[in-house]
Formats: sequence, structure tokens, C-alpha cells
Amino acid sequence: MKDDSTVFVGLDVHKDSIMVAYSVGLGEVEVLGKIGTRAADIDRLCKRVQSKASNVVFVYEAGPCGYGLHRQLSAKGYPCMVCAPSLIPRKPGERVKTDRRDAAKLVRALRAGDLSPVHVPTVEDEAFRDLVRAWGAAKQDLKQARQRLKAFLLVHDVRYTGRADWGSAHRRWISSYSFDSHWQQLAFEEYRRTIEDRLAQCERLETALREMAPQWRFYPVVETLQALRGIQFTSAIGLLAELGDLSRFDHPRQLTAWLGLTPSEHSSGQRRRLGSITKAGNGHARHLMVEAAWSYRHPAKVSPAIQRRHDGLPKAIIDRAWDAQLRLCKRYRRLVTRGKHPNVAVIAIARELAAFVWDIARMTSNLPGSQTNAH
Repeated sequence: MKDDSTVFVGLDVHKDSIMVAYSVGLGEVEVLGKIGTRAADIDRLCKRVQSKASNVVFVYEAGPCGYGLHRQLSAKGYPCMVCAPSLIPRKPGERVKTDRRDAAKLVRALRAGDLSPVHVPTVEDEAFRDLVRAWGAAKQDLKQARQRLKAFLLVHDVRYTGRADWGSAHRRWISSYSFDSHWQQLAFEEYRRTIEDRLAQCERLETALREMAPQWRFYPVVETLQALRGIQFTSAIGLLAELGDLSRFDHPRQLTAWLGLTPSEHSSGQRRRLGSITKAGNGHARHLMVEAAWSYRHPAKVSPAIQRRHDGLPKAIIDRAWDAQLRLCKRYRRLVTRGKHPNVAVIAIARELAAFVWDIARMTSNLPGSQTNAH
């Protein structure tokens, strides 16, 4: 055993197998081959690489197999990085991809320090995020079911004279309409039943979220984020489920970069060229932030709904939320007046709104009795 060396181990993880490559220090990268995914297989791998050096560091790509392997290795005391696949360096013109090459590439990138780790949530946070994502998937299914029914009615030239916003009047009209053909009526009823089923599913999941959210360690931040205009319960809890512990970001610029809201850049010499946003990181959290930013196109005011969300919140949080309204509403009008497209202006507002979200989360963690950073 070489006590002064480190073994870098790259794992190309699949559902039923793991391809393993390693190097001792800066030595040649060697491929161990495939192993199984059972706990006994991981134990044998750890003993084998531990015999080569005193320090062992593992790495594998984030993917559909989740964080179970990371937690298993961390429990044994081994450092393990879960890296972002989209940020792994790739050689231009490289056209051959195999499991052996992927594992060896991870080893070289790990020892060179070229990999970007992803945030690994705790077991409790991941479980709550699964519930939030199930609610989001149900909402998306509901949207698609409504689109299918609208398309079916349009094909048969069935038009609603009012506003088709799925309000009570619109739903009553749909429930009272009938087709002359038995076959068309049967298809119509199935489309309607799908919508009702998805509505019931969304209601069940939202009820479960409201019941269980007070038990979550980030619930104080969920409450304070609702002081911001455009962020209600469902959007606040969706943001926190995806973002996790905001204290891991030392500066709001890190959060906006993680959300993919920073402009792309292609500069050379004295020439600096900015492009569209990078769209890196979590797409769902970015979508929620942009949707919230649209509310700042209207003049700043405290509506009755926002006033209800302010009840019981500390004055410092309410004042910060009002500062956000004054700044962001004014900035949106200024950008549009300068000729910016509303979509471009809203992205700029979303970027600044993320900074206010970071600041309010920081203020919440500093409140007396806060448990957001207890874990």
C-alpha cells in the first residue's frame, strides 16, 4: 500500500452494472471491469481499491440511478462526488463512446479538478421533492388533458362563445354538451373523465403537501418567500424542493448561475458579446422563477392576497419584499420603455428576483428559532 497516494475511482453507473476505472495518483488509468450493483459488490470494490492506497475518492455521473451509491460510499467514509454530466469536458471530434472510456474519462477529469459536483439532497429532502414533483407531473397531465379535449372540440367545430378558461361556466357548458354520434360521444366522455381524474389527483397531492409541509425543515423559508409578489405556496414549495438549502450559495450570483438565468458570453480580446441565458441547472426551478417574474410587469402594490400572506411574518421580511416590488416593477417598465421585448425584460426580472429569494432565505435562517440549517 502507498500511504502517500490517492486512488481516483471513476464509476460509469447503469441499472444492473457498474464499469470501474482507477488510477493511483497521477499514474496510468486502469480499467477494473464491470461489477454488480449489490451492496456486497460495492464492499468488494472498496476493499480492492483500498489496498492500493490510503486515500480513495470516487466519482460518478448524476443520472437515473439516483444518489443511493453516493450515500452507500459516504456511509463507509469514502469521499464521493456526483458530477454534472453536461459539464464534463469533452474533446472536439470525439466519436467513440463506451463504458470503459467513460469511466476512464471520469478518473482523468476528477484528478485534474475539471468536474462540477451536483448538490446531493438529504433522504428527507429528496422524499419531499418526490412528492412535489408528483404534484407537478399531475398538473402537467391536467394541462395536456385539457389541450386534447380542446383540440377534439375544435376538430368538430364545437366552439365556446365565452372565455374558455376552465372556470365554472366553461365546465358547465362542457358537461352539458353532447354529440349526435354515439362513438363521438363516448370519446368526448373519456376526454372529460380524464380531466376530472387529473383534477382530483392534483387536489389530493396539494392537500398532502399543505398537510406535510409544516414538518419539513425548510417550511419557515416557504412561509417567508410567500411575502414576495408572484410566489404563492405551490411555487414557494416547488422552488425550495428543487433548490434545497440556499445557504450553500455564498452569493446570489451563484444561485442565478445555477438556475441558468445568467447571460451566455462569447468574448475575445477587446470584444465582449453576451447572448441568451445559459439555461443550465434546474429547468423546473427556472420556470417557476420566470412565471413569478411576470407579476412584476404591473405597478407595485400590496393586494389583499399578498396582505394575507404577510400576516404573521417579521417586519424585516415584509419590508424586503416591498423593496423587491419597488425595484423590479420599476426595472421592468424601464426595460420595456428602452425597447426591450417583454420576454427579455421578464428574464432580467427573474434574475434579480432570484437574488431577493436568496436574501430572504438568508434572513429567515438568521431569525431566532430557525431550524432551516439544523441538518
